[in-house]
Amino acid sequence: MRGLKPLTSAVARRRTEALLLVFVIAIAVFGHAAAGLAMNGELPPKFVDFTVSMTLLSLVGHLGVRRFAAYADPLVFPLAMLLTGLGLVLLHRLDQGYIERWNSDANAPGQLMWTVVGVAACLLVLALLRDHRLLQRFIYITMAVALVLLIAPAFFGADTYGAKRWIKLFGLSLQPGEFVKIMIAIFFAGYLVIHRDSLALTGRRFLGMRLPPMRQLGPIVTVWIVSMLVLVFERDLGTSLIFFGVFVVMLYVATERTSWIVCGLLMASAGAFVVGSTEPHVKARVAAWLNPLSYYWENPPAGVTSDQSAQALFSFGTGGVSGTGLGVGHPELIAFAGRSDFILTTVGEELGLAGVMAVLILYALLVQRGLRMALGARDPFGKLLAVGLAAALALQVFVVAGGVTGLIPLTGKALPFLAKGGSSLLANWIMIALLLRISDSAERQREADTHGPVETIITPVVRV
Repeated sequence: MRGLKPLTSAVARRRTEALLLVFVIAIAVFGHAAAGLAMNGELPPKFVDFTVSMTLLSLVGHLGVRRFAAYADPLVFPLAMLLTGLGLVLLHRLDQGYIERWNSDANAPGQLMWTVVGVAACLLVLALLRDHRLLQRFIYITMAVALVLLIAPAFFGADTYGAKRWIKLFGLSLQPGEFVKIMIAIFFAGYLVIHRDSLALTGRRFLGMRLPPMRQLGPIVTVWIVSMLVLVFERDLGTSLIFFGVFVVMLYVATERTSWIVCGLLMASAGAFVVGSTEPHVKARVAAWLNPLSYYWENPPAGVTSDQSAQALFSFGTGGVSGTGLGVGHPELIAFAGRSDFILTTVGEELGLAGVMAVLILYALLVQRGLRMALGARDPFGKLLAVGLAAALALQVFVVAGGVTGLIPLTGKALPFLAKGGSSLLANWIMIALLLRISDSAERQREADTHGPVETIITPVVRV
């Protein structure tokens, strides 16, 4: 009977995942139907196609995880599928409004295609990367590629909506920053594993804190300079905050020294203040943040040329607690951005505060599972990588949701899984694959420590 436990653990996790995916499909299909009935009094034109697509994506993804990561966390894939499904529902709902009001193209079909690509990439990473520790061998190559991708939009990118964060290749737009957040998490995890002791045990005490020595302060200064250069030359506040924030969070987790957090916050605040006071695009966003209704003034502040921040507040106010109902509001009043970072306003208007909190809880659960994987991982690299990926997701949700709700200036980043964007969707599904691999490895190691190697246990069970 003892030999059955590892097999039962894997099967139980996958059964839980399958059951959750049934609810995911039901929620997405019901939401799509409800939006169509509210807008047109009938089911959406391609309702069957949407239902089949969600079912096949969930089924193929589940079978792939069962095959390549049988011991992985059972909540991660369903949470990602639910957020992606809700995003497709919202984009289908928004397409009709944008086509009627702005005569724009439909974005939901393209997003569905990228969802297929993203899930396929997730399964491909799981199939090829059987041990996440292999990534530790290539941390410097990874960081070199990340830096090239990070600075490429400044020289070769298109200036779109005031920021340079896209590269146009063969008619497609690529947003390198979405992939850089994964690469920097990999590099920092490997780097901090090597230098953790020197970063944690050296330095002088000042006001109760052990300040890092200047020699060890070099890495954080370098990352700070790079993030400021991104902010200046590409006018990309969101990527800069995520890039620097992930490093500071991982430094704190690796060293347990509050001084790194203090230094990071001071440097981030100083850099943001200087750039926000001098760079016109960032300065305009700060002005719009301080006075969201200034667009309607007779003499608005310099650079304030959009009413999106004001319309977002009107949208949240219209939704109230319970919302107007899916498909009943007017989220298309926010122009192009309503399908990217401002897609959260659609949730706020039509699903209300309750819907916004539900979406944020889904993100919080996904971050929590990543942190739980870090606690369960047996190797330091896996621990730090899981923390870095979870921190990157949390920071991106924070800068997007905070900008839309008026907590911080707008950043223009896409809301993970939910918003339109092929690069964002593909990068986030690769991140999900890495989290699944770390979780699978940790659980296999735990089972091996408790019951012996899994492979040697399952064979006698099959014979019996």
